[in-house]
Amino acid sequence: MIKVFLCEDEFVVREGIKNNIDWAANGFEFAGEASDGELALPLIRKTQPDIVITDIKMPFMDGLELSRIIKKEMPFSEIVILSGYEEFEYAKQAISIGVAEYLTKPISGDDLLAKLNTLRDKINAGKEQRTMKERFKKEMEENDRRDKSELFNYLVSGTATVKELLDRSEKLGMNLSAMWYNIILLFMKSDHHEIEEYSKSSVTIDERIDAIVSDMGCVSFDRDLEGKAILLLSDSKENLDACQETLTERFRNVFKDYAHVRYCGGIGKSVNRLSQLNESFDEAGRALANRFFVSENGFYNSHRLSGNTPRTDTKLDISSIDVERIDKNNVLNFLKLGSVDEIDIYIEEFMKSVGADAFNSYIFRQYIAMDVYFAVSVFMKDLPGSRDHEPIEEVSGDSIVGIDSFKQYVSGIIRTAIGYRDSISLNRHKEIVDEVLKHMEDHYEDSELSLNHLASLVNVSPNHLSTIFSAQTGRSFIKYLTELRMNKAKELLRCTSKRSSEISEAVGYKDPHYFSYMFKKTVGMTPTNYREGTDEEILS
Repeated sequence: MIKVFLCEDEFVVREGIKNNIDWAANGFEFAGEASDGELALPLIRKTQPDIVITDIKMPFMDGLELSRIIKKEMPFSEIVILSGYEEFEYAKQAISIGVAEYLTKPISGDDLLAKLNTLRDKINAGKEQRTMKERFKKEMEENDRRDKSELFNYLVSGTATVKELLDRSEKLGMNLSAMWYNIILLFMKSDHHEIEEYSKSSVTIDERIDAIVSDMGCVSFDRDLEGKAILLLSDSKENLDACQETLTERFRNVFKDYAHVRYCGGIGKSVNRLSQLNESFDEAGRALANRFFVSENGFYNSHRLSGNTPRTDTKLDISSIDVERIDKNNVLNFLKLGSVDEIDIYIEEFMKSVGADAFNSYIFRQYIAMDVYFAVSVFMKDLPGSRDHEPIEEVSGDSIVGIDSFKQYVSGIIRTAIGYRDSISLNRHKEIVDEVLKHMEDHYEDSELSLNHLASLVNVSPNHLSTIFSAQTGRSFIKYLTELRMNKAKELLRCTSKRSSEISEAVGYKDPHYFSYMFKKTVGMTPTNYREGTDEEILS
């Protein structure tokens, strides 16, 4: 039903319009009435009518002023002005405001109804168009996530100018102008599954985290397998700190509902320039390295990490060593979940957490190097095709002669292990994507086909599937699926006599109007025009 509101100061006229039209029988709902604009405005705000019929000359607030307010607050509402005045100036003002119809009194019920019927068709078409745009926008959210991830990489690279960053963010509808910034890196994984495996709880947690971030006026970025990055923005350092405290507390409350999920957050340092976000990101990355050394969930600041400033003496002070940190499982944990980019940070934070003084001792360096060597050997032995990897460099006197050579040695063998781990993952990724592509080809007509559905099918998280799908195909999942369906639709349009509504259902769209909208948006013409056109017309 199209809702109509009437604003007319003459009681007889108002009663005549209200009672001389059978509103319900003609597809309208009479939503309310008022005798002047001042009384009408709060009622209009409450009822949100599709059409407002208003007199132009009324006490307290006239029809033109009322129309200006309505068009500003409710731009999709249509306005019909009734006037006994025929001066051109009134009509000109009405047109500039965006009034749909300017009618002179007296007007019959039939004539007014004819105008309202025309407006109803326009309103319904507009509503349908907006609904389809919203649906299209929602379906394209995967593309938005990828674009946002790329933006985040630019934000923390330290190489882009402020203008470039603002231009990129503006294209995504984001305003990143602020006085203060900080970054929180959030890592999550289930105790029962590897991080890339699918679970409904991981999807729900993602949605709840994003909702909290949006509610706090911050920005969330997906970092694929590395979790999430949250950009905090504020007008003062005090408000930024308060926002940080509220965010982390609300995140903790989310994770209380999922005892099987392990999480760790790294908090960067506050900066007051967009161009300094790389510094905040680096600090957050160092803080996030705690996840390899502690079993407790929590959020960490890099400046709160344990560690001492190394001295130049070589005497080993056992009391300075945190024995609990010397755990082979820490190394194995990093080999499973760490990335190549995190290796140097991991080694530095490991040395600081154990006790940096200890590494001045040659014997201690030898002990740790052997421990890491055995951890890497065990890890690689358990990987598929373990005999095919390049040999691991064994510990020698030269490899641990100094602290720098020790770091270089440990970094090298860890890099070898992670490189081999990732090469196995790539092969696995290709198998997963091939399975997904086959399922899409066999079931493209299923309107319920979605990224989440396919992620569940191949047992990986939606974010992980989105990442590896794009890497393998060069296109996002939704773009690939849309192109697949449109190509099938074009084939059916050219090779069969099926109606557009039948083709719509055959390629996975329950709503034929939305199918036509998508077809025109992707192909450049309506399904009917495509069927009637020539190849030359389509290519032009």
